[in-house]
Amino acid sequence: MKIVLFFACIFFLDAGGRSYAQTVAATPPMGWNSYDCFGSTVREDEVMANADYMAQNLRQVGWQYIVVDFLWSYENPPGSRIANPYQMNLEDGSFIPWLTMDQWGRQMPQPTKFPSAFGGKGFGPLAASIHSRGLKFGIHVMRGIPRQAVWAKSPVKGTQGITADMIADTNSTCSWLNHMWGLDMKKPGAQEYLNSLLELYASWGLDFLKVDDISSPYRQAEIEGYEKAIAHCGRPIVLSLSPGATPIEAAPHVVKHANMWRLAGDLWDNWSDLIHMMGLAELWEGKGSQGHWPDFDMIPIGRLDKRGPISIERYSKFTEDEQYTLMSFWCICRSPLMLGGNLPENRPFELQLLSNGEVLAADQQGENPRELYHKDGKMVWYSHVQGSKDLYVALFNLNENAADVDISFASLGIKGKVRMRDLWKKQDLGSFERSYHQLINRHGAALIRLSVQ
Repeated sequence: MKIVLFFACIFFLDAGGRSYAQTVAATPPMGWNSYDCFGSTVREDEVMANADYMAQNLRQVGWQYIVVDFLWSYENPPGSRIANPYQMNLEDGSFIPWLTMDQWGRQMPQPTKFPSAFGGKGFGPLAASIHSRGLKFGIHVMRGIPRQAVWAKSPVKGTQGITADMIADTNSTCSWLNHMWGLDMKKPGAQEYLNSLLELYASWGLDFLKVDDISSPYRQAEIEGYEKAIAHCGRPIVLSLSPGATPIEAAPHVVKHANMWRLAGDLWDNWSDLIHMMGLAELWEGKGSQGHWPDFDMIPIGRLDKRGPISIERYSKFTEDEQYTLMSFWCICRSPLMLGGNLPENRPFELQLLSNGEVLAADQQGENPRELYHKDGKMVWYSHVQGSKDLYVALFNLNENAADVDISFASLGIKGKVRMRDLWKKQDLGSFERSYHQLINRHGAALIRLSVQ
């Protein structure tokens, strides 16, 4: 493997000339994230229950990442559903709540939440358990450096005499969580701090890193810092940026430096959120590339909000037709697929929705997704099937009543007879000439594979 330095970005090329990003996330990542069902309160046994479910029911169709989200380094107060604001201890100036942290100012998992982390083992034992099931392990972090480390003047690993207070940008804050300061990437020691984080994460066996409060506003220098730190650690790790809306003006930069980036704020089980995401997908059409994926956010399907973060415990409010629409749209557009519901509570409908390998192939194997048209509450997207002349075509009815959605084969550049297969039903529909139409339920969708005869 050779290393190429280009415009201050580090890219790895394999023997086939593919970049590091193209190999670490060659297809859109597929997994589960703890946030939508557990907020900041997820515990080790709950993570492992979801890993076991994925290994037994979903791994065979491509699902593989298990991601621990949001504030794993401190114990939530009893009854809390989400993080409490940081408060200053008036006696000594320290912070409440106190984060679990090592001598280098690096957060460690709270052992009361993650018992296998006792004795300074970090997430290593949990990652090993997940790897043993044929899955991959990820975590969420807030960008920057903990205010607690700045207060403690923690030394920066890999430097001589540089401490956390010397690299923090105390004017760079998060508007919704005050545990961190930003990093001034121009300061000596700032990159070394990020390098030390990724060295620690790599020693745990990390495969996926979600960095929060970094896309909106867009933190260009820190994004590059995390990318460099991943390259420095020597372990393949997916870099995911959150939350959106990532500015469209940043597209040329983000597609070079991240594997996935959010297009909007948190998406929940509301039809209006889904419609909004469709508009953003139109804006970002054609901006991604292999290894670099516009991210439509976690999939709020299944059992949500068991302990926060925003509402009462429930199964998704999306109707079954709306869930078909969401999955069809994420797949035709090749978004990363991150499940938000508590997997062990899936019912038969959720399981069949998430385990349809023919549908998931559109996400993993489609090429160059494009919108064909969007008018009168009807919308059609399509992509090319790798290695063939076939097409994936998704038909959407966004109206309040059932409606016919049609496609002209000429508009897809197709002549002659076409064989059609309904991927959700796993049924051949027969051969058609010139056009096809289907009656689709209110807020519903169909996902078709077209084969030219």
